[in-house]
Amino acid sequence: MARKTGKKLVIVESPAKARTINKYLGDDYVVKASMGHVRDLPSKGMGVDLKTFEPEYEILESRGKVIKELRQLAKQSDEVYLATDLDREGEAIAWHLKEALAVPDEKAHRVIFNAITRSEIQKAFQNPHRIDIDRVNAQQARRILDRIVGYEISPLLWRKVARGLSAGRVQSVAVRLIVEREREIEAFVPSEFWKITGVFTAEAAKASLLAAKWNDFLANTGNGERTKAERDKWLAEHEAFVAELVEFAGRKFEASDRDSARKAAEALGFVLDRAETSEDPQAKGPARNLVVFRGRLGQVPPFVVRSVETRRTSVRPPAPFITSTLQQAASSRLSFGAQRTMRIAQALYEAGYITYMRTDSTNLSGEALNMVRPFIETQYGKNYLPEKPNFYASSNKSAQEAHEAIRPTDVAFTPREAHAKLAPDDYKVYQLIWNRFVACQMAPAVFDQTTATIVAATHGGDAVFRANGRKLVFDGFMRLTGVSSEDQLLPELEEQKPVYPIQIDPTQHFTQPPPRFTEASLVKELERLGIGRPSTYASIIQTIQDREYVQQIQRRFHATMLGSIVTDKLIQGFPEIMDVGFTASMEEKLDEIAEKHLDWVKLLRDFYGPFHKDVESALDKLEHAGGTPSPYSCEKCGSPMVYRISKNGFFLACTKREGCGATRPVDQQGKPTVREVSEHKCPVCGREMIKRRGRFGEFLGCSGYSVKDNKGNPVCSTIINLDKQGNPLPPKPKPIQTTIACEKCGSPMLLRDSKRGPFLGCSSFPRCRSTKMVKKLAGAELAQVEALLPALKESSAKAAEMVAKVLGQGAGAPPGNGKAGPIATDIDCEECGKPMVIRTGRRGRFLGCSGYPKCKQTAEVPAKLLEELGLNGNGEAKTPSSEPAGNLPEDDSERPAE
Repeated sequence: MARKTGKKLVIVESPAKARTINKYLGDDYVVKASMGHVRDLPSKGMGVDLKTFEPEYEILESRGKVIKELRQLAKQSDEVYLATDLDREGEAIAWHLKEALAVPDEKAHRVIFNAITRSEIQKAFQNPHRIDIDRVNAQQARRILDRIVGYEISPLLWRKVARGLSAGRVQSVAVRLIVEREREIEAFVPSEFWKITGVFTAEAAKASLLAAKWNDFLANTGNGERTKAERDKWLAEHEAFVAELVEFAGRKFEASDRDSARKAAEALGFVLDRAETSEDPQAKGPARNLVVFRGRLGQVPPFVVRSVETRRTSVRPPAPFITSTLQQAASSRLSFGAQRTMRIAQALYEAGYITYMRTDSTNLSGEALNMVRPFIETQYGKNYLPEKPNFYASSNKSAQEAHEAIRPTDVAFTPREAHAKLAPDDYKVYQLIWNRFVACQMAPAVFDQTTATIVAATHGGDAVFRANGRKLVFDGFMRLTGVSSEDQLLPELEEQKPVYPIQIDPTQHFTQPPPRFTEASLVKELERLGIGRPSTYASIIQTIQDREYVQQIQRRFHATMLGSIVTDKLIQGFPEIMDVGFTASMEEKLDEIAEKHLDWVKLLRDFYGPFHKDVESALDKLEHAGGTPSPYSCEKCGSPMVYRISKNGFFLACTKREGCGATRPVDQQGKPTVREVSEHKCPVCGREMIKRRGRFGEFLGCSGYSVKDNKGNPVCSTIINLDKQGNPLPPKPKPIQTTIACEKCGSPMLLRDSKRGPFLGCSSFPRCRSTKMVKKLAGAELAQVEALLPALKESSAKAAEMVAKVLGQGAGAPPGNGKAGPIATDIDCEECGKPMVIRTGRRGRFLGCSGYPKCKQTAEVPAKLLEELGLNGNGEAKTPSSEPAGNLPEDDSERPAE
């Protein structure tokens, strides 16, 4: 029998959390980390009895040593406190720990806290409770349901599409959303419409002079089109304003062709000098024919101010962050992926800086309100503090964790202090959270919204122009977040007084398809539809990219051909599983297990019966994807081409196999690709390098590969990998074998190099993923590695030298040409809806439409966005590094093991 130590064992999930909690508990407690999940369904096989739905859990191989130590400590302790996270997955981990350690009920205590602070920890340990088995069962049901779906559907995809594919209850529906949006865009045919805008001034004497200055201002930019902010600023300085024609001849102005737009413009005094026409071959329908009217003002009718209406409006501050809105804000403002954001938030939570970050509740505790309200009054003044606290309703009706929104644990720890103490990425996310929390309890911003109506009697009928303007009266919460108003500032206008045009401008426009999803908008859509839960969004987004069902181009999701075909097969075979409404209703039923004590085994049984019948019938119903018709014809014989599948993905093959058999490579969207010659030369033989695509992404291959020597071998087979931005990567130096044994499996360790320096990795990878940092070695092991380091460094230097040759630069020079390219943003173009990008011109950075030159819309870059993106003086962005792709399970999981 183990000797009692008299101490109490506390088990948390991560070492960082253990270190923080350890500071607040006395010597009577021993705090240990379980390193996340300790038990799960087996990695091979179903692991579930499909008659009783009894799961067969097993200790994770990587947690064997941890469990052995915790069992010993549990036996020596009088009490065991399970302090895992407060969500359902945390509850399930606590239950798995109790079962794996064989801790009796009377000895096991569950403690939960929303923040890792001294007061919260002490409160939690003063009020322990039992494990909530309903929440555990809800989590078990979700896990088993996902295992059943993944393990029964995935083999069908292997037989009907390609080996290695997988399906998931939630991830497949997320892919469907992207695929259907892609098809909406493909099917969309734009419609033409015209706008007529006028620029006016109330001062007759200055009208002619202002017209000349305005035209000169627009023409002499030196940096493309003027931004809206630049135009509004000029007009405000010269007491001019813009208005749009809304009625003509007693009807709403709607011109769908150039002739009707021209007639209306000429009635208003516009004189056409020339019409510049061009063609956009990539556009559809009317959008192929582009028209620009170039003209001037002639004899204009008298324009009079018919009415000026001003009303006071207020803008309420946004709600504090929940998981989804934090991910959206980090994506839009920081260009952080959802998984990266959650990893940073997890670290901030475990260090005690913020409250729990997996939540869909906008509620704030009384303690939080009592903390922030005096702070606002002290820092900003009484005018910025509302009479009563601001409360917010959750946007998610099924908010499952009725705790708190994400907020700082101590409002006195301001971003200025955090900047000096936290890592750069941690600071940026903390600043977002702190600003949103403080702003949500500040007074609304107040504006005066003015609408002016301008009328003119023309020979074609009465014309009505409308101008809108907004003036900030009180900044309120915007003092902290920045003023977000793109409306122009109208000059003082009097009713029945004349105004004078300095420009009449008819412009062609086209309706736009719905925009492609960004990470932010996809999370928002998943939340709106009730698909997934706060802890699942990041893993869903990462999984569908890792499996190449979708890809991000300029931070927008594009469905790949693989994703489209898999989606079609799943809809054909499992229409109910792929139905958005069914997925959302299943989420609600899983919630009811925890909240209404629903029988979880019955839920699984009711689901599995019809589902298994669908699986059995789908095998005969589904046709193989290899042979899918394509819209392309063979260049050699003119026969139709079909899509076929190889280990490297899809390709086009001629249907006339005998006598032709031609093939063509395709991109991820299924479009034929041409031989793309890279700008780089082979570092070995100097030949051209061709951009190719393999199983692991794009790479450069020497054109000498197709040239054979006397023995029939390629004269050069040099390969250079490319990163996600298309820049050459140095080849990985060969690992060096050592005699040091792996602590987990006993295999010899290999000395490898990485961005963070040399390390030891198990030679049996990926079966064993054990690693060890060189700095943790000692004695003979350290001496052996130090003797091998020069050879490793030499190999790394040669790799870097090879890439330097490819780039035509000296060794050690940075990759690329040193010029900052466009930086993608999540801001949509007001004109055409395409994403705006940050460009750099003579006068600095500006927002330009990615659809240029078809769309020339520009705008000023929000100062706060520049700051949050970390742009330096030369216009280069400190772009966040790519997130490593994790090894994800075959079915949907709520979050990876810590």
